[in-house]
Amino acid sequence: MRLDESDMTSRLIDPLVEREKFLATQPGAEAPESKKTMFTIGELAREFGITLRALRFYEDKGLITPQRSGTTRLYSRRDRARLKLVLLGKRVGFSLGDIREILDLYDLQDGQATQLRVARDRFAEQIVKLEKQRKAIDEALTDLRRASKAVDDLLAQKEKVAS
Repeated sequence: MRLDESDMTSRLIDPLVEREKFLATQPGAEAPESKKTMFTIGELAREFGITLRALRFYEDKGLITPQRSGTTRLYSRRDRARLKLVLLGKRVGFSLGDIREILDLYDLQDGQATQLRVARDRFAEQIVKLEKQRKAIDEALTDLRRASKAVDDLLAQKEKVAS
């Protein structure tokens, strides 16, 4: 049996739409654009606070794949959900390659088990990486505060002697 492209697309869309619906129900989530099925580049740029150039960049990298109507890009709910996940991944420090790998695992059609395992492992690795970075930043801040205080003390002494 041969699947046509619309059958394959609907299988790819469903998990992303379901994830988007779930995320929208979480505390602090924005109201989903539940009625709308297509979005322009300007609408997505405004909604997510990114530039048109950023959207085109993600398209060039194959992370989102808008339809074309002449020169107009039309983004599906799947593209919107993928963009949301791309931006979340970037915010927590994932590379675009890591993000692509996790998103592309939807294509395996194994009930998302592989994607969830890979995502869980990547999340754990990223948590360790971010915690190390936080420790390094905390140490750097402590050093800077100490140095700043030493400079303040020296400056106070110089000003006291000068007066």
